[in-house]
Amino acid sequence: MLEIGVQTHNAVFDENPEAGFRMIKEAGFTCCDFSLNMYLKNTDLYLHRVNGFFDPPVSEMEAFFGPHKEAAKKNGIRIHQMHMPYPNFIPDAAQEINDYLVKEMAPKSLQICDFFDCRYIVIHGLKVKQFYGSEEAEWAKTEEFIETIAPMAKEMGITICAENIYTSAGKHIVDGPCCNARKMAERIDRVNEKYHAEVLGFCFDTGHANLVGIDFEKFLGMLGQRLKVLHIHDNDGIADLHQMPFTFTKTRENHPSTDWNGFLRGLKAAKFDGVLSFETAPVLQSFPLELRPQALHMIAEIGHYFAKKLEED
Repeated sequence: MLEIGVQTHNAVFDENPEAGFRMIKEAGFTCCDFSLNMYLKNTDLYLHRVNGFFDPPVSEMEAFFGPHKEAAKKNGIRIHQMHMPYPNFIPDAAQEINDYLVKEMAPKSLQICDFFDCRYIVIHGLKVKQFYGSEEAEWAKTEEFIETIAPMAKEMGITICAENIYTSAGKHIVDGPCCNARKMAERIDRVNEKYHAEVLGFCFDTGHANLVGIDFEKFLGMLGQRLKVLHIHDNDGIADLHQMPFTFTKTRENHPSTDWNGFLRGLKAAKFDGVLSFETAPVLQSFPLELRPQALHMIAEIGHYFAKKLEED
């Protein structure tokens, strides 16, 4: 049966990581998605603010994360994937900010990933189509970033996973980077052939896919085993809410807003054998602190439900 994972954000805290990893374990998870992106937040980067978290040498950063690594190990939680801070390029920012993201943040993120014995790190493609004029030019800029860290990823045995994301056009949500499965399959293959290694894979985000109307089954089937990690969460089809699956319905007859059956069929078609990982940190903020363990337990139970369904013929 597939393993179940969840974000560390809103569950694991720096002042007492052992308590957080214990709560994750007791809820029924065996894996986690380490939320490295919360140490250099996108909300700050979009305002051209860099907090300097990635300034120290890697040895100091490893010392900072040492208690997290030990707590995860003590509680039997495997750090299966990690989210690199994003964006990794800001078109209207000063050059020194973009240089910092490429030369400090990105390589040190890989080194922290390796420190945690984590083999997958998720990146966002660059949301720069409006600056460069086409999706192809947008991907070219994204691939330029990937090229800066791909040799290090190969050396460490880490797979960089590009995630399907959305963007806004006026008051509309539209396709963002990596929303075309055929193009992504070709791009992943080309990059991996160049490096003779699986340096690039895919992270499928159910919530983002639901927002832009992606056909889950067809998309996942086309990706096949290029699919390495998942971000599982739910929304109402209007906003990126990151709630637990089956939270939203389309009608009073309770038809889910998200095509979870198509999701499961797609995972089967892709022969997915990774971790059913939930990106549901906002759920924990929706409940009182005293109910967070129960909320986590419910998310884990949904994961076990998915895992059982995937085992059925």
